[in-house]
Amino acid sequence: MRRAGVYIHIPFCRSRCSYCDFATGAYEQGLAARYVEALAREIAAFELPRVAPRGVEAAEIDTIYFGGGTPSLLTPAQIETILSAVSARFVRACGAEVTLEMNPGTVTPEAARSFREAGINRASFGLQTFDDEQLRRLGRTHTADDARRTLRTLRAAGFGNVSFDLIAGLPAQTLADWSHNLDEALKLRPEHLSLYLLEVHESTPLADQLRRGFWPPPDPDTAAEMYRLMCERARRAGYEQYEISNFCLPGRESRHNLKYWTNRPYYGFGCSAHSYDGATARWANERDAARYCELVEATGTAVVETNELSQHDAGAEALFLGLRLTRGVDLREHRARFGADVRAAHADDLARFSDAGLIEFDGDQLRLTRDGALLSNEVFAAFV
Repeated sequence: MRRAGVYIHIPFCRSRCSYCDFATGAYEQGLAARYVEALAREIAAFELPRVAPRGVEAAEIDTIYFGGGTPSLLTPAQIETILSAVSARFVRACGAEVTLEMNPGTVTPEAARSFREAGINRASFGLQTFDDEQLRRLGRTHTADDARRTLRTLRAAGFGNVSFDLIAGLPAQTLADWSHNLDEALKLRPEHLSLYLLEVHESTPLADQLRRGFWPPPDPDTAAEMYRLMCERARRAGYEQYEISNFCLPGRESRHNLKYWTNRPYYGFGCSAHSYDGATARWANERDAARYCELVEATGTAVVETNELSQHDAGAEALFLGLRLTRGVDLREHRARFGADVRAAHADDLARFSDAGLIEFDGDQLRLTRDGALLSNEVFAAFV
């Protein structure tokens, strides 16, 4: 039985960042309490949807991930309530990874200790940049010093597995700015680093600011240099790159996020949460938090969309998600599982990408090169 992961979406934030297009909203104490009750009810009533193939069951889980939003805005008691609901519904593996996303400055020493006592053993926080002016432009509510204090707080509370998020290619950010960010992050020595190139989503305030000329548009050549710099600097500091944007000290990969990239099952709870049975069934919850609560209170579920993938589509997803990993995809294993001969079906594309230096083969192992990682969307599009 393949172990599954559980994702829990907490949609509340102190304020909305200019680049964010996630299902989030301002924190309201009353709605948060109602939402936690709805989460516990949804988890207790969970069943695989009808589109899940026969023989697929809700597996033992070994990862739980609180994402958002800012899950650390909930009280430790509320987090414990949700975790108790998960443990009552699923078989929880010994040593499960339990991650809580948090924003710098939102966690007191007392709360950090209480989160740890409740069973959280991994913290992930959106640092984004060490430049206070850039943080202000992004609508972030913390400073660089808040981030440093938060890490000290987490360490004092016993957190030995911490991840930072940093964004490259921010408006008006220079290569020197990005180099400074890397210096500061590596100096703090978190176990995990998620280093992203900025994506501008159309519905966000940042997209509007760029359209109106408040900031210069992102420069792809500078972004490429930033990407190369982060890969090299992280490697020299002893971090392993295991995915396009993710780096870790040895053995400290995000076990939960690996579920997504290795085609493993995961079950999402909360508004806008998505799920996958590990075979061909996907389903998604209502996006609006208040409407989510109404649906769960009335029916025990908030699923508003289900999708049964064909064998071809499931194989295509497994291929391009697996190529996000630096180890790539074993084409022999892929063919055994999905019945697809990738070399034959995509011979022209593979030859073109290989000639352009975007992919490479090591026997049956297909993987992106460093240049291929920068142009990964173009590569992936050939397999969809």
